[in-house]
Amino acid sequence: MALRRVEIKGKSYDISYVIKNSNKKETVLILHGWGSDKELMKRAFANFCDDFRLLFIDLPGFGGSSNDYVLDTALYSIIVREFLKSISIDPKIVVGHSFGGKVALLLKPKILVLLSSAGVVAKKTFKVRAKIAFYKLLKPLGAKSLRELFVSSDAKGMPENMYETFKKVVDEDFLPLFREYEGRALLFWGCDDRATPVKSGKAIADSCKNSRFEIMEGDHYFFLNPENAKKICEIVGKEYEKLYS
Repeated sequence: MALRRVEIKGKSYDISYVIKNSNKKETVLILHGWGSDKELMKRAFANFCDDFRLLFIDLPGFGGSSNDYVLDTALYSIIVREFLKSISIDPKIVVGHSFGGKVALLLKPKILVLLSSAGVVAKKTFKVRAKIAFYKLLKPLGAKSLRELFVSSDAKGMPENMYETFKKVVDEDFLPLFREYEGRALLFWGCDDRATPVKSGKAIADSCKNSRFEIMEGDHYFFLNPENAKKICEIVGKEYEKLYS
């Protein structure tokens, strides 16, 4: 594991990262989802994609990477882009799981690999809307400690700046940005995904100009199945060969 400090507009971020297959020419950047870290993505892909250099990073505020500020997805992408510049790597392939898929899109790689990506805003149920309204009613009364009773499992236990960040990124509609993407989009989804359902994947695939959509066995973390991870790497490798051989 290594650390690289980057500065954006006077604010510093220490980015934790690991590189595997460092002797390979082409790099695949692999980004984790919200509440996760690079170790999960290493567990999934470190034994596959042997034809590529694999770059795993912790996004700011997760794993070994620092963050003391309130961010949105656009700022995350700026930080990652500055980090890549600092280590002189310009990946043609970027893989993003869930929230990491949105960051990956903003990096505008030649090949965008989305694993159950976020970016489609789901309509909130009546139960969720009621919980939000009740929390807002109690908040002025000093009921901050009640936050843990109302927020989703993705936001529990977070420091305040990361909770505010979560509120910013969770309702971002990225479908217009997916429509603007000009590269090759490879989408992989778990058939039993409840966090980002298959219909969200279909909406993203339909929005991208040049996409391939694969549904696999499993839930939101379907890629932790070695068979699925191996297949994803094989498909990515073949797509790369088509474009650059």
